[in-house]
Amino acid sequence: MTNTAEHTRTENRKAEQVTAEEAMTGNVETEGREIDGAETGNVERSGARGARGATVVVTGASGRTGSRVARAARAAGLSVRAASRATGFDWWDDSTWEPTLRGADAAYLAVPSDVGAPGAAEAVGALARRAVGLGVRRLVLLSARGEDQALPAEEALHASGARSTVVRSAWFAQNFSEGPLVEELRERGELVFPAGEVREPFVDVRDVADVVVAVLTSGDRYAGRTLALTGPRLLTFGEAVAEIARATGRTLAYRPVPTRDYGRALAGFGVPQQEVEALTAVFDTLLDGRNAHLCDGVRAVLGREPRDFADFAREEAATGTWRARAAGTEGHAAPLR
Repeated sequence: MTNTAEHTRTENRKAEQVTAEEAMTGNVETEGREIDGAETGNVERSGARGARGATVVVTGASGRTGSRVARAARAAGLSVRAASRATGFDWWDDSTWEPTLRGADAAYLAVPSDVGAPGAAEAVGALARRAVGLGVRRLVLLSARGEDQALPAEEALHASGARSTVVRSAWFAQNFSEGPLVEELRERGELVFPAGEVREPFVDVRDVADVVVAVLTSGDRYAGRTLALTGPRLLTFGEAVAEIARATGRTLAYRPVPTRDYGRALAGFGVPQQEVEALTAVFDTLLDGRNAHLCDGVRAVLGREPRDFADFAREEAATGTWRARAAGTEGHAAPLR
């Protein structure tokens, strides 16, 4: 995902452990200029004094980005209100929104399945308007860098009247360590994915979370802005797998496949046809080379360089993330993001 990072309902059914996002792209300005390094300025990473103690709603709080946002927000002195199905919040049931939003000062929005999925823009707009009506002053939306399908959701957020910020993330480094892709690497020693040889500036989800919290604690500094986040260098998916192989000492391979074949595999794993079509359309958009360039958003907001993929791979390898498992100890996971 854009800045973007570091995307399906299959994962949401597992107690919303992954939220879209969790993200990918978009280089179009929406109500305010995109920050890709031209706009700089260090942010108080300990939290703006006026923000300390404020209550922030974190959607997808058990998910890939939400869990890190919640952790970073607490470290910055914010009070976190987790929002997931486990806590009674459902993106697709507006009767669950008010109890979660009432009394909050800000909210982090990560749309289940994908920010560009059918119905996402309507949900984002309706939730944002409800939040504004309840006095929630600041909203941050996780979007995807280069994903045209995400633009309506971004526009709906800005049109709500909230002091809103869009964070467009590149593809997450953690997509290789959490969720279905990691099972392929563990069990089969191979990643099958429709990315060809396109280069992607993989971003560490911890950097995305740090940027989100910096935005939440910086007053109106980033209101109306779109922030583009990437890692520090470009890698193909094959090169990313090779980095993981070096870190683990295992022989791992990457096998690119056509998007249509990948879609058939998703359908074979029981993913609904509408979701298959939406996901394959997103992959065709995002993996055409449009995101093969770096942005300086992480440094512009945080005043430091983004984490490198090699460091991520070494850290995860040390915890045994990609350790091979004996055959039959795990079922094969659907090859989803």
